[in-house]
Amino acid sequence: MTIGVALTAADADNQIDATVRLAGEASAAGLRSAWFGQTFGADSPQLAAIVGREVPDLHVGTSAIPVFGRHPLLVSSQAQTAQAATHGRYHLGLALGTKLLTEAGFGIPFARPIARLREFLTALRQLTETGAADFHGELLTATTPIPARVPGAGAGVPLLVAAMGPQALRASGELADGILPYLAGPRALAEHIVPAVTAAAEAAGRPAPRIVALVHGVVTDDPDTVRETVAEQLAFYEQIPSYARVIGLSGGTRAVDVSVIGDEKTVAAEVRRYRDAGATEVVFSGTEAAGETARRRTWAFLGELAG
Repeated sequence: MTIGVALTAADADNQIDATVRLAGEASAAGLRSAWFGQTFGADSPQLAAIVGREVPDLHVGTSAIPVFGRHPLLVSSQAQTAQAATHGRYHLGLALGTKLLTEAGFGIPFARPIARLREFLTALRQLTETGAADFHGELLTATTPIPARVPGAGAGVPLLVAAMGPQALRASGELADGILPYLAGPRALAEHIVPAVTAAAEAAGRPAPRIVALVHGVVTDDPDTVRETVAEQLAFYEQIPSYARVIGLSGGTRAVDVSVIGDEKTVAAEVRRYRDAGATEVVFSGTEAAGETARRRTWAFLGELAG
């Protein structure tokens, strides 16, 4: 099992410079991958490509690009470019997104998300694997009157989905290479998420899916104080039905309940629980919640676990 971190530098004077610096620290600490979120700010595939060039021993990934407001042709261009730039170390994460951000931000209806995800994945795999597509769905059309291949990108880009609900897990098992569950604790993974996506992959004749568990956590000797901070930071997710559901399936009532906050022994035990629940990779996010000293301590310890 590999261990990585999500990098956040949106408050820096220059986000790109700061992210490259953080990626260098992550690599020096022994971490194996760096992941970048996608909102309305920095373009995550471009950021991953830059980091992957500057820090050549890190795998880089996006977690995750919403399918609403995007088109497979454009996302394929981004992903293949990042894959060529990093010489095969780029991983593309997709997401359904949320009704609030989709409709408020793009002014388009958040309609038939699972159908859109299925069509997006089908067209995108054609594009990333062959550089061509001839896809005509109900919601999307993707054709290539001229080539769409990026030389150097190889024969594909790993496609992952931030899936946690039954329908999204089924689509991901059938059409993607793995999933990126967030705020899903070991109980939800073991009892609901991993069995569902694995069964779907098996039924479709696909290899066992990657389970890249995104875990909000930090190493600290003051867990109570840090927990209060994290509770405020994650409260937004409790308003989103899909996250509220998976938090409940994990045995929690609030998002902070599925965070990993404590000393090295506590964090190591939780990482083992994720592994035992079926996670093939663990990516820690929110490691900056308790300040720079705690972040560096967290990364140093996670690097030891990764080694």
